Amino acid sequence: MPIYQDEGRNFLILFVAFPQKNNYNVVKYRIENDGDSMTQTRKRMVFHGRVQGVGFRYKAKYLASSLGLTGWVRNEYDGTVHMEVQGPKPMIYKLMEGLNRDRYIVIEWIDEKDIPVAEDERSFSVR
Repeated sequence: MPIYQDEGRNFLILFVAFPQKNNYNVVKYRIENDGDSMTQTRKRMVFHGRVQGVGFRYKAKYLASSLGLTGWVRNEYDGTVHMEVQGPKPMIYKLMEGLNRDRYIVIEWIDEKDIPVAEDERSFSVR
């Protein structure tokens, strides 16, 4: 997992291919260094780009379930995809890596916010 440091902040580097242009867009995903990497965290994310009609939600469900993450994902009317995902941060980063390996999904940017953990959640679903 490539890590980039900029002004003391760490970022996970995600390379996103634009097949029609034969080049790559680099999306920097911020990583917080806050101690225990296995602590449960919950993130609300909004994905912008070519994220609808390309299997994004079902790939997210498959990857999240295989990584032991919980939460949900849904399409929004404005063309974005909204996701809430919960689990250890390293597993959330692996989910992000997996989403960026798909040749049809093009993530241009991600709005992300930490939110309170949902204690009773047991699975990941598509809404």
